Amino acid sequence: MKILTTTALAASLLTPALASAEELTFAWTPNPQTPQVDVAIEKGYFEDAGLDIEFVAFRTGREGFEAMLGGQVDVTFMAEFPAAVGALTGQEFAVVGDLARFTGSRVIVNTESGSYDSPADLAGKRIGTTIGTNVNYYLDSVLKDAGVEAEVVGAAPPDLVPALARGDLDGIVPFPTFYGAAKSTLGDSYGELRVPGYEVHYILAATPEMTGDRAETLAAFMGALAKADADVQADPEAAMAAVSKSMQGAMTPEALATMWQDVEIGLKLDAGLAELLTSEADWILEQGVVRGEPVSQEQMLEHFAPAALEGAAPDAVSLP
Repeated sequence: MKILTTTALAASLLTPALASAEELTFAWTPNPQTPQVDVAIEKGYFEDAGLDIEFVAFRTGREGFEAMLGGQVDVTFMAEFPAAVGALTGQEFAVVGDLARFTGSRVIVNTESGSYDSPADLAGKRIGTTIGTNVNYYLDSVLKDAGVEAEVVGAAPPDLVPALARGDLDGIVPFPTFYGAAKSTLGDSYGELRVPGYEVHYILAATPEMTGDRAETLAAFMGALAKADADVQADPEAAMAAVSKSMQGAMTPEALATMWQDVEIGLKLDAGLAELLTSEADWILEQGVVRGEPVSQEQMLEHFAPAALEGAAPDAVSLP
């Protein structure tokens, strides 16, 4: 686990509490990457902040984001990619926090199709991924940086591992949730190329109302998460236990400890995220996934609303 140090004392002192209970609808499903939410639930930090949280589950972060844009939820958790699409299409939303970054992105290969020592070995190979998503963005970046071309094959997320095992594909770039299945399915034929440069950001986005008329409610919410974030850094083992309990044992603390070796956990908001979103928006336009005008980094930053997090943990925000 890679820990991002924030100011634990500031989080404990600056957590605001509302005078009366305020309802907040949060699109979130128990998952391995957001232990701050699990700890806040377990320790009652949301209730202490005067919040009555209604958790709403969606199959994907994109669906949660769309529900937030439609006013069905107040805050949503997701990987960062839908925010780039939202900025391109002129949607109104605010990025209010970045909970964790996954640093273990990789190309998974079937070694029966050849030897893979570097991204250059992907030249001419059939590589499967889910078109128009962040993993497609990552694959294109890997190929571009290596100066090689490959046949990129689109497939639904659940179909990638079986296709690789059958030999229909030489490699795949799936979502991280399929890494374990790929390794167990391929067995001795499993290989991977870990190419740095792209990190999945697990972010929080909110409606304009939450950053406007309901700013105090958002401040209480972010304050509770900042307090939980400090706890995660102070006691990672307890956080793993909380996540495992929330996931009803789907992942053991031991499995989480292994996974978190590739996760930088720490609540923050910085210009690096805006830079990534701007790059993703440019790529989306190049692919023709969405039609629109380019979005500059300055324009992307207009979708950032740091006040709530800054009020709870000032050192967690680093924006121009």
